[in-house]
Amino acid sequence: MSNVTEKLGIKIERNPSEEKLTQLGVRWSCSPSKFPWTYDSKETCYLLEGKVKVTPSGANESVEFGAGDLVVFPKGMSCTWDVSVAVNKHYLFE
Repeated sequence: MSNVTEKLGIKIERNPSEEKLTQLGVRWSCSPSKFPWTYDSKETCYLLEGKVKVTPSGANESVEFGAGDLVVFPKGMSCTWDVSVAVNKHYLFE
């Protein structure tokens, strides 16, 4: 059973269906680090491993997510990724 929440324009789905996960074919890995990122396209990603805190530019709050979460970032968002536990994820840009 999935559970979807949205905060600061970022959607997080916990326990997504297998059908949804098969749509995300590409994989990406990242060691603990902190870096700026801007989304030229909408990104949907599913974290297999890891823990991340994302702070949208101009926001005073952050959004945290980790292994088992399906996350959607809107096109045009600029933010800072703070990876505290190495990430291994599937992702899809639309």
